[in-house]
Amino acid sequence: MTFAQTGLARTPEPPYVAVVFSSVRTEGDHGYAVMSRRMEELAALQPGYLGLESARDGGLGITVSYWTDEAAAVAWKQVAEHLVAQERGRSTWYADYRVRVATVTRDYGPDRA
Repeated sequence: MTFAQTGLARTPEPPYVAVVFSSVRTEGDHGYAVMSRRMEELAALQPGYLGLESARDGGLGITVSYWTDEAAAVAWKQVAEHLVAQERGRSTWYADYRVRVATVTRDYGPDRA
């Protein structure tokens, strides 16, 4: 299993939005690694971005991006460079994928009760 980052995203007290992107990769890189890094960098520059967690085990990958609200998540989906990556994903990189958008209402761990 590989992880795109170390550590967990530091999110605020809920509510906030989580966009869960689950994917099954096709064979070969075809520029995927470069674009993936660029999308992480670009997302972090967007208004309302809170953080990202990503893991891939073989062909299956799950990336969760966190946003202050639904409007920020929708705006990210429409960023021009991200639209190019989405199209490339559909045509080249993903055998299958699913996007799920959820509002986080509870968030707890050792640093939060």
